[in-house]
Amino acid sequence: MTGAKVLLMMGCPEVPIQTSIVLYLSHKLTKLGFDVTVAGTTAASKLLKVSDSDGYYVKKLVDLDKTIVDIIEKITDFDMCFAFMHNDAGMTYATTMSSISQARMYSVVFGRNAEALAETIEFDCEKIVAQDVHNPVRLKNKLDKVMGEIVI
Repeated sequence: MTGAKVLLMMGCPEVPIQTSIVLYLSHKLTKLGFDVTVAGTTAASKLLKVSDSDGYYVKKLVDLDKTIVDIIEKITDFDMCFAFMHNDAGMTYATTMSSISQARMYSVVFGRNAEALAETIEFDCEKIVAQDVHNPVRLKNKLDKVMGEIVI
């Protein structure tokens, strides 16, 4: 699936590991030959821009709400979507994406209530769940496994 269009969808940046994991995943997927776009809320995008001010890890950063409109209007779409979520708002974005896009969905659920939130997912997706807030290593390892399966 090299060359496939991948969307990394960031919601509220309240939980610290989101920014580091998005930077990591964007960089890894880009190095593997995927066409990666990161879409975020205003706050999430600002954190990413400060963390990666030279655009080394994230080549394309766009507004999440505009991206959703572009998919609805059939201006763009993606082959895969990694939806990052730690609360109901993130779940809403992911649910919306699953209903408007043909992308294969990956729900990346993290934070203190990750297990409970993951249990409420009602759309077809692969769930990547880690009940972590500050330490991104367990989530990184789970994403590495998924990336290994995607590339094969």
